[in-house]
Amino acid sequence: MNISELARKLKVTTQELKEKLPELGFDIGLRAIQIPDEQAARVVQAWQEYKNQEEKKKKFGEIQERLAKKEVISDKILILPSIITVHDLAKKLNFSVAKVIQQLMNNGVLATINDNLDFEIAAILLEQFGYKAQKENVEEKEKKEETILKEKLQNLLAQDKKDGSTLRAPIVVVMGHIDHGKTSLLDYIRQTQIAAKEAGAITQHIGAYEVIKKNRKITFIDTPGHEAFKVMRGRGGQVADLAILVVAADDGVQEQTVESLKIIQKESLPFIVAINKIDKPDANPEKIKKQLAELNVTPEDWGGKTICHPVSAKTGQGVDELLDLILILADLEKEKLTVDQKRPAVGTIIEAHLDKGKGPAATAIIHTGILRVGDSVVVGESFGKIRALNDWRNKEVREALPGMPVEIIGVKNMPKVGDILEVKDEKEFNDLKKKTKTKKYFKISEKITKEEEEKEKNTLKLILKADVLGSLEALIEAIQKLETPEVKIKIIKKGLSMINEIDVVEAEKSAAIIIGFNAEQNNEAKKSALEKGVKIFVSKIIYDLLDKIKEEVKITRGEKIKEVFVGRLKILATFRRLSDFSIIGGRVIEGKITNRSKTRVWREKNIVGEGFISGMQVNKKEVDEARENEECGVKYRGSEEIKVGDILEVYKEEKS
Repeated sequence: MNISELARKLKVTTQELKEKLPELGFDIGLRAIQIPDEQAARVVQAWQEYKNQEEKKKKFGEIQERLAKKEVISDKILILPSIITVHDLAKKLNFSVAKVIQQLMNNGVLATINDNLDFEIAAILLEQFGYKAQKENVEEKEKKEETILKEKLQNLLAQDKKDGSTLRAPIVVVMGHIDHGKTSLLDYIRQTQIAAKEAGAITQHIGAYEVIKKNRKITFIDTPGHEAFKVMRGRGGQVADLAILVVAADDGVQEQTVESLKIIQKESLPFIVAINKIDKPDANPEKIKKQLAELNVTPEDWGGKTICHPVSAKTGQGVDELLDLILILADLEKEKLTVDQKRPAVGTIIEAHLDKGKGPAATAIIHTGILRVGDSVVVGESFGKIRALNDWRNKEVREALPGMPVEIIGVKNMPKVGDILEVKDEKEFNDLKKKTKTKKYFKISEKITKEEEEKEKNTLKLILKADVLGSLEALIEAIQKLETPEVKIKIIKKGLSMINEIDVVEAEKSAAIIIGFNAEQNNEAKKSALEKGVKIFVSKIIYDLLDKIKEEVKITRGEKIKEVFVGRLKILATFRRLSDFSIIGGRVIEGKITNRSKTRVWREKNIVGEGFISGMQVNKKEVDEARENEECGVKYRGSEEIKVGDILEVYKEEKS
């Protein structure tokens, strides 16, 4: 088709069409005269979508302008979130959905029952119905909910009676920056290898564990260090009596160290600073103490009140003394740890997940009372009878004593992290059961909204699957930060289970990408995804997934990315291999090798895998690059096994 003919069809000038085509993703030069018919058809469709989007923006702009000019004098106020569906808005107004849709049409906005409305649009409608809209403060709402839960827990614990009192195990939260050795420290204490089983040696679930020292139990809560798990660290702080702040002696105070310290101080937790990795040659405990003093945390030997204790999770140096210090600190908190074993149990949920064979399962810390199999419990908006209890080793137990972490099976719905568990007598339980709104637990896996036929080019749609609720929430929080003014990210479905063929069908229908965090995909899903061309990204490392999503955001934004060659590394040795990363050694044979770079793995003439470099050493020193003919050690992240003789091709991506 002739370009000028296409321009007439679209009712624009030829010059305007040529200038606009690159923005719409069509690489047609300004001197072009002809365009293939098939491509012309795609241009017509893309142009229509572009015009529709422009028209929508114009209408929204007009509505916002009217909102800014018009004074609202109504004293009837409704609090709205930043985005609300037509259905939920109608429910808030107590109107029929048809009435709300009609009013939207009167304002030039076409919407269906499950479409999302921005706050500004919803505010216009409220004004026309005689209400004033007030934007919900999410942070304040979360703080309010947190305060209500804390007050409720305090009131419940205040009901303890002295005649049934006993000293429970102290609950200790372990916090600190990523890779500073929190889980390795607990591994040494428990003489287990949990860190080695975790992806990339990074803890990604809240775990609770019991140890015995001098015939006394201590309960530890291990919190993840990666920044995406900020919420989970906060929850760890809320249920603990004491804290250990782990700081690596060779790395010093870092971003999550400061964040963890703020949580500890906010919760008024007595704490010990464990200066870890003192076995390393470049360990500098005095530097750590200086950094802490600059944060107004003055060590005891500097005249302050903070215990700073040197340890090595690798050799065990100082660990036994650390446990002694915890018990001394616990003795100072004896009044707080004295509880009533004869009363109905009270606990806090620190993790929840969907077990394929058992249904909703949750990890709780028991604060007071004794939780027993057969007890009737209310947990937030859920309830049920305890069918089974499992300790931290996953062994069945008949009861859970105060201070004990335990997995509970038997609640009807998925509890929320932070929910309070209460044992109720039969009458109270039946009364509350009638009032409690019940949802079948598998609803965690259903659609958040019914996916409409969206054609906006600037929306990246995702289906999220994870193994546990805490991981899912952390992933969602991290993804929300990746939105840009140009690209909206829409999570159309989320769930706690394996990626299956239904997910693939829904992804194809809605042009979505499937993200699996610690969630495997079954064979049917793999096969179906290949046939339908659906992208599935699965990893046990959260930042691997975030990097993939960032790339998809760029593609959605319409950026053209070109690859720039950096260098090649010949593999001379392999030292360590885990599921998601390898430690390898090699020589730079061309260009240079740079840290935090993307790579391809070549074996003879074939590409056998892709990944990236997440750490480098030259002569046992951390470096950011190695040049031609230099030998270096590399931490390579990728699922394939690296072999001696392979070539690592390093490249970077740039906007073209």
